[in-house]
Amino acid sequence: MHGTTIEDSPEEWEVRGTATPFVGKKTSVRTDEVVMPDGSVARRDYQVHPGSVAVLALDEADRVLVLRQYRHPVRQKLWEIPAGLLDVPGENPLHAARRELYEEAHVKAEDWRVLTDVYTTPGGCDEAVRVFLARGLSEVEGERYEAEGEELDLELCRVPVGELVRGVLAGELHNNCLVVGVLSLVAARGEEGGGLDALRSAEAAWPARPFES
Repeated sequence: MHGTTIEDSPEEWEVRGTATPFVGKKTSVRTDEVVMPDGSVARRDYQVHPGSVAVLALDEADRVLVLRQYRHPVRQKLWEIPAGLLDVPGENPLHAARRELYEEAHVKAEDWRVLTDVYTTPGGCDEAVRVFLARGLSEVEGERYEAEGEELDLELCRVPVGELVRGVLAGELHNNCLVVGVLSLVAARGEEGGGLDALRSAEAAWPARPFES
């Protein structure tokens, strides 16, 4: 490993052909014919995704705002942190995160930081997620956002960070953004993480999903 930089880097192999056999409401499936290093051509099928944001909202009592929602593909109700799609191409992810926190929890936050950026399943989907840390929470005044679909059955609560960590390591909590967000929070607080105030700005560049301020 001597001399190796441990950092992801952009690269794009030659594509000899491409097709889109399925187009859905928010995502699609693409098939690319990709040239391998030995010159052979392999077919790669993957989901094309607009990208997402998620919010780890931390209150003054060191509790995380979580919600329980039915997820049909896995046939489970999962505990999650507020999250949503980047519906508008080039949308500022911070604006989207604020919207999701309001719509799903009727909460706003004064302090925002980037907690981490992840590709959820890079072997089969190009979804990129930016997970924000939100602090200085307060209830939003006025009427609540009118929910629909699975969100009609949302259950909201605030859970201590330690309890969520225990649940993640015990295999009781499975939502990607919750797992990554909670463990990133703990890591950021540690000596190697440098503390929460050392996290990136909420407007930090995001090459995976470029945006305008």
